[in-house]
Amino acid sequence: MHAGSLVAALASWLDARAHSGRWLVRIEDVDTPRCVPGADQVILQQLQTCSLMPDEPPVWQSARTTLYRQALDTLIDKGLAYPCACSRKDIETALERSGSPRPRNSELVYPGTCRAGLQGRTPRAWRLRTDIPAFYMPKRPPALSGYAQPAINSVAYQTIHWHDRRLGNQQQNVAEQVGDFVLYRADGLFAYQLAVVVDDAAQGITDVVRGEDLADNTARQIMLQRALGLPTPRYLHTPLAMGDNGEKLSKQNGARALDLSDPLAALNQAAAVLGLAAQAGTVAEALAAWVVAWQVKVN
Repeated sequence: MHAGSLVAALASWLDARAHSGRWLVRIEDVDTPRCVPGADQVILQQLQTCSLMPDEPPVWQSARTTLYRQALDTLIDKGLAYPCACSRKDIETALERSGSPRPRNSELVYPGTCRAGLQGRTPRAWRLRTDIPAFYMPKRPPALSGYAQPAINSVAYQTIHWHDRRLGNQQQNVAEQVGDFVLYRADGLFAYQLAVVVDDAAQGITDVVRGEDLADNTARQIMLQRALGLPTPRYLHTPLAMGDNGEKLSKQNGARALDLSDPLAALNQAAAVLGLAAQAGTVAEALAAWVVAWQVKVN
């Protein structure tokens, strides 16, 4: 964990306590090649050092791939997912040919190249159709040939609206701003978006509290929830801990590991990002005071 990780952990713990809820910890290690061996145990120990104890045993995404496969099969059966043969280079080339090159430092918006079939190419991944309203979930008609998906007449691109408990009303047109996004990757791993949606439902999550940098994921996750017939939790996206360079703290920009030689000092720094007053005394006393403050601060 780094300082930004502790901000999100503290906010979600306080929110659960302020609403007499349960605080759950999930090790999101679905991208197994990028996971450092033993990091999960270090994280759990760091949370314990800060007296942030989960109310149920943690779960590991790497042990839940059967659930993700079942969800993908459901989407395929409904005609909402299709195989894709495109590489990243293929997508960039298609966008350039269409006159819609990717703006610098922005994500690639998938142009739907493989929606009508693979044209003899080998599938690499599976994508969600975002040109179909997520509440419209037809049974998959018989395939015409191979993986080809028959065209489905439907209304135009769907804009997802949601309310963030801190940021207010939000919206995103997923089809135009993201495109058909990946559910199952070319390297044989399930995508983060599918995994968290399945896990949130399976664990009975009512409230997701996470950093503001993840707000952009919300529309895709709501679209998947609707497509799978799953409930949508409430969302609260917290302020971010920023580095000296003005960018959010992250492993990518060299954020240092969390110093917990003085747990209260680390928690006070995290609390300051959340707009909470510093506390003296013990960690337990500080957490109790912040729970009361959180009840007033956040609906």
